[in-house]
Amino acid sequence: MKNIAIFCSASKDIDQRFNEGAAKLVTGLCAKGYGIVSGGTIKGTMGVVSDAIAKAGGYHKGVLPRFMADLAHSGLSQVVWTDSMSQRKEEMRRDTVAAIALPGGIGTLDELIETHVLKKLAKYNGRVIVLNLNGFFKPFLALLDHYVATGMLTKADRALVESFDTVEDLIASFE
Repeated sequence: MKNIAIFCSASKDIDQRFNEGAAKLVTGLCAKGYGIVSGGTIKGTMGVVSDAIAKAGGYHKGVLPRFMADLAHSGLSQVVWTDSMSQRKEEMRRDTVAAIALPGGIGTLDELIETHVLKKLAKYNGRVIVLNLNGFFKPFLALLDHYVATGMLTKADRALVESFDTVEDLIASFE
């Protein structure tokens, strides 16, 4: 089975269209036979992702640092415990064909940027993707373009981050 890492929000106080898109995305990826790797908690969009995968009958590996044990979703197919957030990110990417960042907070941004850097350094072989629902990642994508314009990032390295504006287009990009 091919796995896809999903980076997303732990907040419940977000635009519900982001949660609806997250559920639709993981349901569609599960229908195509992909397994999902996520933070695996009951909080925010992570909880929505966990619920949608369980409902779809898909495979779901949750990766949690031990200090979050009380937040683990009960519907996970597999739980991987880590000792730190850094180990969590590494384990979430392990053996995945893509890492998708959904609208999320500073933790999601951290996961996205680290994965982009690892892709640039040829230390991550999967795709690096943002789901730009309702233009959420527009400022981030503009920042990457600014880095290119100022010579801080090459066009080739900028192109390592794919962006999709709709769930349907993102799902269609997977075989």
